[in-house]
Amino acid sequence: MTSRRTLLKGTLCGGAAALVPTAASASGGGSILRLPAPTGPYPVGMQTVHLTDPVRTDPWVGGVRELMLTVLYPARSVHGFSRAPQLTPDEAGVFAEYAPHVHPGLPEPGAVDWGAVLTHGYVGAPPLPGRRPVLVYSPGGGDSRTLGTTLAEDLASHGRVVVLVDHPGDASQVELPTGMRTTVLIGPPDPATFRTMVDTRIADLRLVLGRLGDLPLAPAMDLCRIGLYGHSAGGTAAVYAAGRDRRVGAVANLEGYLDLYPTPDVFDRPLLLFRTDGFEGAARIESSWANLPGRRVLLADANHWAFTDYGSLVAQLQAAGLVTATARAALIGTGDPVVTLAEVRARVGSFFAHHLS
Repeated sequence: MTSRRTLLKGTLCGGAAALVPTAASASGGGSILRLPAPTGPYPVGMQTVHLTDPVRTDPWVGGVRELMLTVLYPARSVHGFSRAPQLTPDEAGVFAEYAPHVHPGLPEPGAVDWGAVLTHGYVGAPPLPGRRPVLVYSPGGGDSRTLGTTLAEDLASHGRVVVLVDHPGDASQVELPTGMRTTVLIGPPDPATFRTMVDTRIADLRLVLGRLGDLPLAPAMDLCRIGLYGHSAGGTAAVYAAGRDRRVGAVANLEGYLDLYPTPDVFDRPLLLFRTDGFEGAARIESSWANLPGRRVLLADANHWAFTDYGSLVAQLQAAGLVTATARAALIGTGDPVVTLAEVRARVGSFFAHHLS
């Protein structure tokens, strides 16, 4: 695995703080891309955390395994604190160059100022007093953690602490304190590489679960109420990471295969199995979920990346003439992005509210 060098230095969306980007439209004007605002009553704070696992060797490049986390949480006040861009300048440059290779149909370099995209999190804002449920997120294979910003911010604005986990090596890009890590994958992973990817993610999630009490935001976390959720390969990893780990009270799988190991056959925690009606892997998804007792939900007029920030950004890029209708359908489906996002937020939010109350 470690001999497979980076082909795509692709990067997905990055960080944590407020509005969102500028895109040059086809006519040369300036279109504004915006991540949807969270709907909860609380403003959102954000911190970035670097973790290392000295007892585990990175399977992709050797050396100590490193992770990057973004922690989002309900803030007491955001006055005087700044919103961070979704991507750092270095991440934005890499993403702009390689995004159309990571997801064919996205704009070519120079068409969009990805570095102007902001989130709705305020860096370093003080947390709201009290201990709150903790949700840990694993993104899709090849994606960076911050492509899950829109859903995470909404969950945090309703009173949860949300931990977004990056998985260096398979993520398109991760900016570590030691430098930029880009993906070692070349095209879709073969079965052995996919298993290595999922195994690595499972270990990463278990590391995070074990370190939650050491994080700077630990006083705001109720470690008796922990949920995992993930998209695609992240959903796969979340279910297997929970396994018999009694620290995890509920899991939401957003269109991830569950046919790698027998663990889900004995899974006994509340489980949300959420998929789109447009995903080309639907038959495998249904087969791998067949014997599970989880709650099944179908997202209509949607495709695989509707669960991520692309669900909102791609539709805006199409409106600006930067993405075709065909590419949009292949990425996020044909449905109204406002309706789709509301459904995703409502289903995931209510699931965790009910089972981690």
